[in-house]
Amino acid sequence: MIENNIKDVENLLNEARVEIEKIKNLKDLEEWRIKFLGRKSLLNELFSKIPNFEISDRKILGTKLNIAKKILNELYEKTKEKIEKIEKKYNLSFPGKIVKIGNLHPITKVIDEIVQIFYKLGFGVVEGPEIETDYYNFTALNTPEEHPARDIWDTFYLKKEEGILLRTHTSPVQIRVMEKYSPPLKIISPGKCFRRDAFDSSHSPVFHQVEGLMVDRNIKFTHLKGVLSYFIKEFFKKEVKILFLPSYFPFTEPSAEMSISCVICDGKGCSTCGYTGFLEILGCGMVHPNVFRIVGYDPDVFTGFAFGMGVERLAMLKYGIDDIRYFYLNDMKFLEQF
Repeated sequence: MIENNIKDVENLLNEARVEIEKIKNLKDLEEWRIKFLGRKSLLNELFSKIPNFEISDRKILGTKLNIAKKILNELYEKTKEKIEKIEKKYNLSFPGKIVKIGNLHPITKVIDEIVQIFYKLGFGVVEGPEIETDYYNFTALNTPEEHPARDIWDTFYLKKEEGILLRTHTSPVQIRVMEKYSPPLKIISPGKCFRRDAFDSSHSPVFHQVEGLMVDRNIKFTHLKGVLSYFIKEFFKKEVKILFLPSYFPFTEPSAEMSISCVICDGKGCSTCGYTGFLEILGCGMVHPNVFRIVGYDPDVFTGFAFGMGVERLAMLKYGIDDIRYFYLNDMKFLEQF
């Protein structure tokens, strides 16, 4: 008699294996579980017959049934896990994952804002190559090989014997534009520059500049002051004092450094401005006659001004950032603020 019950256990397992192979969803699997593992399941029916046997037979049948129960539970769990993976992958009724939307980098935002301000004044945007020649980076900008001003820029040379380098400023774009077009000209040129600077809180070997150039008849320093004063007011959205202090650049004469009253402390003096109340913002000046001669412009007919500003410095002041390295470390907590 016990042999028949043992046979029933084997038949039950075979039936369960065949049926579970056909199951493709959790609803059918739950029906399978109720049939083979539920309170009124076929398995529990067989467990209920154990008391009807002799003690020795009870042990044999009980062992067989416990093994069968373990096998059925394992079949159930494996099939459930398999179905859940499939349904999770393909079930379109599940809520979608929230995709993080990227923001513009603060440097990109500042460049875009600068471009828009100068666009209102009629300036076009021109770009130039980041890999330059010694001629465009230095010589055509009134900086011949023996000129001491070359010491201002510590240059990355790619092929020094051929004069191939990474540009140290965006000023070479001036030359390329003036070689191609006749006055009048009003252009700005944003782009990356490269110098052998230490990577610290205020310096980076890679940085961004925006170059500006305006050439026409009777352009004077007052035009330069008017354009830059308008730019500063529009960019910082507040009234600031402006100073033009004498400086030196080989491609402009006269040359100046433009400073503004500190936008952090409103000119009262703080650690950012060195307690002077003013911050140096950019370099500028009237285009040197030698530069005009190199590109074929007559300096007796045409005059013009040029300026160059560091984008990172402007961004640091605009957003109150005290370390230039934040722009380059890809810290998501920092970048998500913009």
